[in-house]
Amino acid sequence: MTVDTPRPASSGPAGDRSAPDAETTGRAPRASRGRRAARLLVRRLAIAVPTLGVVSFAIFALAAASPFDPLAAHLGDSFQNASRDQREAVRAAYDLDQNWFSAWWHWWGGVFTGDLGWSSTLSRPVSTVLAERMPFTFTMSLISLILAAAIAVVAGSVIGMRRGGPLDRICGGLAVILASTPPFVVSLLLVTVFSVSLHLLPTSGARRPGDEYTLGGLVTHGILPTVALVLSLLPWLLLSMRSAVTEALDSDAVFAARARGIDGRRLMTGHVLPVSVLPTLALLGTRLPELIAGAAVVESVFGWPGLAQALVDSATALDFPLLAALAVGSAILVLLGSALSDAAAVWLDPRIEMTA
Repeated sequence: MTVDTPRPASSGPAGDRSAPDAETTGRAPRASRGRRAARLLVRRLAIAVPTLGVVSFAIFALAAASPFDPLAAHLGDSFQNASRDQREAVRAAYDLDQNWFSAWWHWWGGVFTGDLGWSSTLSRPVSTVLAERMPFTFTMSLISLILAAAIAVVAGSVIGMRRGGPLDRICGGLAVILASTPPFVVSLLLVTVFSVSLHLLPTSGARRPGDEYTLGGLVTHGILPTVALVLSLLPWLLLSMRSAVTEALDSDAVFAARARGIDGRRLMTGHVLPVSVLPTLALLGTRLPELIAGAAVVESVFGWPGLAQALVDSATALDFPLLAALAVGSAILVLLGSALSDAAAVWLDPRIEMTA
């Protein structure tokens, strides 16, 4: 009879003891990164509350200092012929006689009760204006942001791996040109080429006159404004991704991987891309103000029925409830996007330390 003597557990990568340890050490950092990301989001939320109060306060104060007369905007062409009693009646009807601080205080009181106020420029509740127009702006902006990020990651990785080559120089030059071109110029060029010259796509709106909104009509009319918005977002994301890839290629980790015979797609997906995508991810949060501004310009050029024209009208007519709702909503989007991008970076890379 033979007796099997117990053998010590192997310390190599295939040993029984090493596998649970690797699993344990893999889970612990991931859970730790998740807690750090959650704490960061909580801190950002605490900072966002007073920030929104300051933003709304500044909006009302600046609007009150504006040279525009809201009464003239309400009365329009009849402003010059209106009597004093008529003007006073309009002021009282739209609460134009109260000072801006009282208007700010009452607006926040309405927000906490679910009442965003009445839009004097569009003659309907602010909540109705947002419900009607926000889907157009939000959908186009979200699709444009996703497309710009995807193109930047793929193209930036390709040209970064081939730095100094013809493709790198061509893409870099085009990115610089696009970055220096205002969105309205890009929009007008797209209209000139694809609508006026080639007659391939409609020039404006989201449907043909007299038709109802349909998915096909929205897609057809939304191609040009979406392309214009993508082109306005793409340059900085592309250049950031290209720069991150070139820096990763010069790192010790990549040199060690190449020494082990790893190259090509395995090198990119396993060693370069996970590190390079983090700066681009962080940049997405900082480019949200540009996304909002670009969407406003693009919507105005293409007549897209979003929130852009409502924002312009509310600013010129001192429509406090609508202007405040749009400004605070934009601030919420920027703060949320920045917080989520930073939290994702903290979760993906344990080397990143952020406290607020």
